[in-house]
Amino acid sequence: MQKRWTVKAYQPNQEKALQSSLRIHPLLCRLLVQRHVHTYEAARQFFRPTLDDLHDPWLMKDMDKAISRIELAFFRHEKILIYGDYDVDGCTAVATVYAFLHKLYNNIEFYIPHRYREGYGISTEGIAYARDNDFSLVIALDCGIKSVELIAAAKEMGIDFIICDHHLPDAVVPPAVAILNPKQYDCPYPYKELSGCGIGYKLICAFAQKRGIPIEEANQYLDLVATSIAADIVPMTGENRILAFHGLKKVNSSPLPGIKALITLSELKEQLTISNLVFVIAPRVNAAGRMDDARKAVNLFIENDEEKAAAIAAVLHADNFDRKEIDNTITQEAVSLLQNDESVGLRKSTVLYQAHWHKGVVGIVASRLIDKYYYRPTIILTQSNDVVAGSARSVTGFNVYEAIHQCKDLLVNYGGHFYAAGMTLKPENVPAFQQRFEEVVAGSIRPDQLVPEIVIDTEIYFNDITNAFYNILKQFEPLGPDNLRPVFLARNITDTGYSKLVKEEHIKFSVRQGRTGPTLSGIGFYMADKFPIVSSKKPFDMVFNIDENEWNGQTSLQLKVIDIRASN
Repeated sequence: MQKRWTVKAYQPNQEKALQSSLRIHPLLCRLLVQRHVHTYEAARQFFRPTLDDLHDPWLMKDMDKAISRIELAFFRHEKILIYGDYDVDGCTAVATVYAFLHKLYNNIEFYIPHRYREGYGISTEGIAYARDNDFSLVIALDCGIKSVELIAAAKEMGIDFIICDHHLPDAVVPPAVAILNPKQYDCPYPYKELSGCGIGYKLICAFAQKRGIPIEEANQYLDLVATSIAADIVPMTGENRILAFHGLKKVNSSPLPGIKALITLSELKEQLTISNLVFVIAPRVNAAGRMDDARKAVNLFIENDEEKAAAIAAVLHADNFDRKEIDNTITQEAVSLLQNDESVGLRKSTVLYQAHWHKGVVGIVASRLIDKYYYRPTIILTQSNDVVAGSARSVTGFNVYEAIHQCKDLLVNYGGHFYAAGMTLKPENVPAFQQRFEEVVAGSIRPDQLVPEIVIDTEIYFNDITNAFYNILKQFEPLGPDNLRPVFLARNITDTGYSKLVKEEHIKFSVRQGRTGPTLSGIGFYMADKFPIVSSKKPFDMVFNIDENEWNGQTSLQLKVIDIRASN
């Protein structure tokens, strides 16, 4: 798949000012300025984040009301229900708040809605469960801010809600006794991008302060907070960076038994990074809800017995294996459908429907099609009871939610945001929806949006890629949105003659820049189609990350190659 390269602009004056105070390589200063780090103090906070830099939880609107209502529930011996979404953020949030409060108060349970029977967020079934089991206080985590009517109905039943949510509120918010959400227009809390679990953490920090409980009792759940930050793709800035930094420390030193069990099953030996949490830990947690019941994930996180935690983790591990088998099968079926469709090259969107596809993986399949095969807005549909349900994923810069909104007369229900959305529709409306969605996309998407973009931080020379340079580069961790792994461009690279294909799919690079420069090795996964550029003996340009490779006890720098093309 051809990609377009975009090199970020840079600000030489700001880079020079920062370099004069930090006295590190100018390119590292360029990377810092791109991440809005302009001063020595900002660099200190970036490289050495401390929990002391966290904001006071009491700055959050309604925190006083939330803590007072929980204390009242304790005093009255009310039944408290901790309610959260079925994804990683929701499950980690529920586990964090439930485990902390359960040490102080026994009359407490948790509830995770079933992905397929109840759907996302506060459900009618969930409120009925609270009513039928005499719960008078529900603490909703990672959901609730949109559930105006359901929470109003619960209030009529005598059920109070405390909402801890990070999604954007509407003009009208639910009649809860307290809403903890920094994105409320009148909330003075300085940092707006916390995960749902992050807000739950702030709640227990405030409760610990009020009760004179050592803050370490709240901080023992930082590995769950870091997992939520990684999985929910929130910005890796401000408080999220602090929480992720210290959460990763805990993951690597003294993880909760459930996290430890998942690490063991995943056979991870090295120091874990945010990337490990995203691609290894999070899928196993998500698999619980995708394949069966997400309550298993919460049970894993709150289990203190290592043997019991290992048994639960094994079930999640098996769920994830099944999920991978299913999504690989469906992806191949989807690719086959497209390859056998003569009109595929004329369309600007992909909408595929097969009644037998598993509802739990359609979003993953949509993402895979975009990443590896057909880079365009994609919707995967399947049968769900008496309706068709699906997930949409988009390409950079295209609002797929708005495109679906323009098809609303053909839908039963829909929701989502800029890059991802879900919908349900009647089976007889599928052909009309496919046609309408294609018309909307074709009429509004720009040609450049149909070509995947690689955003490059800066050009670099091989001479600059040293162990000293990389040792500081490693300290850019934890990485994530707004602090992505730095992407470099080197021009006029030549093969040493030792580059080769590996397993007929990948390229093992051995390259240099200039006659006297260092020779560097690299790996380019699934780049076999680019090997003629390498073997031509002509110069080419290379886009890559810098990484380490360990082999036979020896560690060396390695380029993780993203793309190459012939030099001009």
